[in-house]
Amino acid sequence: MGSRAPSRDAEFSDYMAARQPSLLRTAYLLTGDQHTAEDLVQTSLAKLYLSWDKVQQRGSLDGYVRRILVNEHNSLWRRAWKRREHSTGELPEREHTDAYDDGLSSAVWDVVQTLPRKARAVVVLRYYEQLSEAETAELLGISVGTVKSQSSRALAALRERTPDHLNPRNREEER
Repeated sequence: MGSRAPSRDAEFSDYMAARQPSLLRTAYLLTGDQHTAEDLVQTSLAKLYLSWDKVQQRGSLDGYVRRILVNEHNSLWRRAWKRREHSTGELPEREHTDAYDDGLSSAVWDVVQTLPRKARAVVVLRYYEQLSEAETAELLGISVGTVKSQSSRALAALRERTPDHLNPRNREEER
């Protein structure tokens, strides 16, 4: 057992180093906050580490950790301390360092953040993670029909809420 632990840790470290940036981007898109995303990924990876020996199919690791990520994100909204937070009219000043912005994408994801939590999760998993409807349904624990209807409603809301300057059709007309 003593020789198994170092190889297990090395295997997990390699996986974590390879997948952490992608998981962090997904978590950021789900939460809309870099610090919360980092906490979410850290918690998800800790849970994955505890289950590392139980995951028999290493090819399924991405789906497994994504499932943990989504479940942890959902549980954030259920925690009592979250309900005790109070909003104020003033935002604290903070340094804006958005490592995931490539120009207009930050503005687009700001619009995505206006969607309800479940619809946002469907959009992130379907269009950012490029999962199929069935994979998204399985990951979120909902039916494929619910994924389709959530996607349809979310895309309609995004079309309605997206400012004209972000609309790709309007940008092509300007050229």
